[in-house]
Amino acid sequence: MDRWPRSSSFQVTFDCAEPERVARFWCEVLGYVVPPPPEGFATWEDFDRALPPERQGSAFACIDPSGVGPRLFFQRVPEGKVVKNRLHLDVRVGTGLVGEERLAALEAECARLVPLGAVRVQLLRADGVNESCLVMQDIEGNEFCLD
Repeated sequence: MDRWPRSSSFQVTFDCAEPERVARFWCEVLGYVVPPPPEGFATWEDFDRALPPERQGSAFACIDPSGVGPRLFFQRVPEGKVVKNRLHLDVRVGTGLVGEERLAALEAECARLVPLGAVRVQLLRADGVNESCLVMQDIEGNEFCLD
């Protein structure tokens, strides 16, 4: 038996320049929602205005309305993105699909996301080991895959 309890949940944290903007992008991508503001505040804007000026706009979050997916947390950092992510999200739009049907699903999702500010980077075609996927970037240049 383990001496220490294991974590049963996690959140994914993004470093970014504009937390609310990036969070709202990912809400659109994943069908996530902004959680209710803390008790005592009618809106997140009211909560934000109650913070010291240096902390205003410094963080934002979104959640899976079904409660299944992890919470996404976005925090403002002073530095910009410089290199490729060491970790990225795979947005699963082609699960169970192969060949042209999978490519069509990837392309359809890409077409939905580009007007939201996503950038298409590269289509990686099936190679006998891996199925096709489409490398994208979010509105601040963070890589993710349509898989």
